[in-house]
Amino acid sequence: MINVQRTMVVAAPLDDVVAYLEDFARTVEWDPGTVRCVRLGDGPVETGATWRNTSRFRGRETELLYRLATRRRARLVFVGENGTVTATDDMVFDALSDAVTRVTYRASLRFKGLARLAAPFLRGEFERLADATAERLPAAVAARLR
Repeated sequence: MINVQRTMVVAAPLDDVVAYLEDFARTVEWDPGTVRCVRLGDGPVETGATWRNTSRFRGRETELLYRLATRRRARLVFVGENGTVTATDDMVFDALSDAVTRVTYRASLRFKGLARLAAPFLRGEFERLADATAERLPAAVAARLR
């Protein structure tokens, strides 16, 4: 299993940051690995909502079906799965002021079958991807909320 964590400060109120990030289709704006992400179904975003996410990693595209597993005022958890991996994106939000929010983003990847053997060799690449996400996410949120 690979776990990465980054903490970011976003110049926007907590409720606005959560409202932006709860729509996982917006990962194309802040996740450098996401090629496309499409919401499946209609209606309000709520626990159980799903998205089809296509990411590029090491030159290959892979598709995961993501589900919003937890939706609270200060926490979002998305779980994505395919035949090779289960990915969990856990975001915790803290209001530092009325206009500034701290986002603690944890990504966990649990590989399945023979893919588990590759996990130790992939950690560095996931750390670099987490660094790039930490750079892009605050700017993407701020740009969207202007």
